[in-house]
Amino acid sequence: MVRRGSASNNGAASGRGDALKTAQQRQPVQTTVDYTQTSVSEIFGSNVFNRATMRSLLPKNVYKALVRCLDHGEQLDASMADIVANAMKDWAIARGATHFTHWFQPMTGLTAEKHDAFLVFSGDEGEANLEFSGKLLIQGEPDASSFPSGGIRSTFEARGYTGWDPTSPAFLMESTNGKTLCIPTVFCSYSGHALDKKTPLLRSMEAISKQAVRLLSLLGNKSRRVTCTVGAEQEYFLIDEAFYMARPDIINSGRALFGAKPPKGQEMEDHYWGSIKERVLAFMMDAEAELYKLGVPVKTRHNEVAPAQFEVAPVFETSNVATDHNMLLMEVFRKIAQKHGLRCLFHEKPFSGVNGSGKHNNWSMSDEEGNNLLEPGHTPHENQQFMLVLTSVIRAINKYGHVLRASIASAGNDHRLGANEAPPAIMSIYLGDKLTEVVEALMSGKKEITGRAGKKLQFGVAALPELPADDSDRNRTSPFAFTGNKFEFRAVGSSQSVAWPNTVLNTIVAESLDYVATQIEKLINSGTDINTAVEKVVRETLSENKRILFNGDNYSRQWHEEAESRGLPNLKTTPEALPCLVDAEVKDLFKRYEVLENDELVSRYNINLESYCKTVNIESLLTANIARTIILPVAFEYQQRVAQTIATTRAAITGINMSTQEHLLKELCEKIGNLQSGIDKLESLIKEGHHDDHAESGEGDNLNRARFYEQKIIPAMNAVRAISDDLEQIVDDALWPLPKFREMLYIY
Repeated sequence: MVRRGSASNNGAASGRGDALKTAQQRQPVQTTVDYTQTSVSEIFGSNVFNRATMRSLLPKNVYKALVRCLDHGEQLDASMADIVANAMKDWAIARGATHFTHWFQPMTGLTAEKHDAFLVFSGDEGEANLEFSGKLLIQGEPDASSFPSGGIRSTFEARGYTGWDPTSPAFLMESTNGKTLCIPTVFCSYSGHALDKKTPLLRSMEAISKQAVRLLSLLGNKSRRVTCTVGAEQEYFLIDEAFYMARPDIINSGRALFGAKPPKGQEMEDHYWGSIKERVLAFMMDAEAELYKLGVPVKTRHNEVAPAQFEVAPVFETSNVATDHNMLLMEVFRKIAQKHGLRCLFHEKPFSGVNGSGKHNNWSMSDEEGNNLLEPGHTPHENQQFMLVLTSVIRAINKYGHVLRASIASAGNDHRLGANEAPPAIMSIYLGDKLTEVVEALMSGKKEITGRAGKKLQFGVAALPELPADDSDRNRTSPFAFTGNKFEFRAVGSSQSVAWPNTVLNTIVAESLDYVATQIEKLINSGTDINTAVEKVVRETLSENKRILFNGDNYSRQWHEEAESRGLPNLKTTPEALPCLVDAEVKDLFKRYEVLENDELVSRYNINLESYCKTVNIESLLTANIARTIILPVAFEYQQRVAQTIATTRAAITGINMSTQEHLLKELCEKIGNLQSGIDKLESLIKEGHHDDHAESGEGDNLNRARFYEQKIIPAMNAVRAISDDLEQIVDDALWPLPKFREMLYIY
């Protein structure tokens, strides 16, 4: 075997060494906005065509029509589009924009854009003018053939349309050499099928508003529209860019496919809410400045539990705008991180052995006066509106929890769910002690409730004031927890768009609001008064759906056993979770509330399965390649060094006992042999999977392929990794080519 050379001239090992030196020499980068000269309020929304801008630029009648569109869902008259487009163009050009784009969210889970110049050329006179018509504002025509369609259309059917979404404001995206006007749009095929994530979300918002308004009207609330609101907390990791560039697995898959657990992980509990390092804080402030310009209301920032993990959280917005802003947040964070010599990782589990990242989806509903429908008030047991909405949500999660689980299914999230502050795959609701007491009393018919009301926290220090205690503690293991005046859906993955989980959540709650309203209407029509009808429907509905309520430790084995006895599904992996999307009952649900036609829902099922297979396939190819071409040669080199040391020592000293060294050599030989065998097995399974990929397709093939990757490929990948990680603990540190967890998680 040809020796690769010493550690000093080993290309891979020296690459790790260079990365270490580069990371250690980094300095904080100056933020673009100097807050001593410019306040946040001055820059907030400066790159947004928002209400204030529209009010100043549009005729009063056009502005009022746009406001009615935003606040009441009224359709905007197409005749006004030219006026809006011209004002938008002038505003954008005055701020340095040269191009515009319809900014949409295809089923890739990312955003897409095609830039067009405002320039219009005159062939006769050789002049160029700046124009932007209402037609260009309202509709675009991108090529739809290269985006995922899930079987809705063939590859050769290329025509697609983007359509302006006036409920989400246009904005200017800054780049090094200028700005681009971005117009949020929906995206559909020539046949009218939704090919994006925004369209179903908007439809679901209409569905839940219709049913909520109907229910509220029974209680005398005259609201004409109910809006779903979302605050999406975003967790992420930051590592130095030099480490990122030295890790082909992270570059290509977003996570470390290899890496032994570091001696120090998160067990000291010293990172969470700790002092933010200056370099990271510089990045945060720079990214926040860009987000402020885009009107993204980011509010909090802090260290998360795992080393190198952080969180940013916005204030609540309508579901549609919150989704757009979260997509923008991820784009801005990726861009600004590179400016600071960092890389931002949104993968749900970039590093094994420490916390993964989620996107806690805080969800509620508000009427047109801004009143939160999930605000209990001081006497929640007397608040009919709150209890009816709460009851509807409880029923929705109980009846369609498996669909909600499917909405957050992905290869990345499969690594995260079930541990380290991520909820398990079993859907359940946490209400807290006080609200649970209220619910139990209502189910049993009690009229009076005693308990923890008025309790105060005392610190035992005279100078410190008493603080009012909340009605209940928080449960960080619950997938769907009531947290005062909203529900926190904690199972959403950090890399995914919140559009699809909220589409599902809105739709299933709309169905339950419909059910509750129908039951009350039946009782009223039979002569029952409204108060008695509400009490009866709440009591019976809660009693029928109480199995979904659980306030304890969702990680415990006892809960998993109890959940099984309650009949709650435990869909641990994506191939287990997704098939419910094509059940007849689920198809009927989405069709009945005009959120998705059957073929649109089936297409999403197919796209998600294909995405799972493609993700695992990429990871498996990376695993085999890195193990064979990077890790195995280094292991051979160290094996050779140990063997030469033993041979040289024996030649120099007759009769010396080399049993310890021989044991090390034997261990190396065995592990290297196991690694070679593991790589061979993985490569063989990859070929088998690729053979199936090219076989004749039939119904169920996508699911069978996904199960093959789950049951065969992933275990083979894990076996290769386990052996490699063992070798990392044995091989000379100077030889090891890949930056280690102890470096990536602590040097940034």
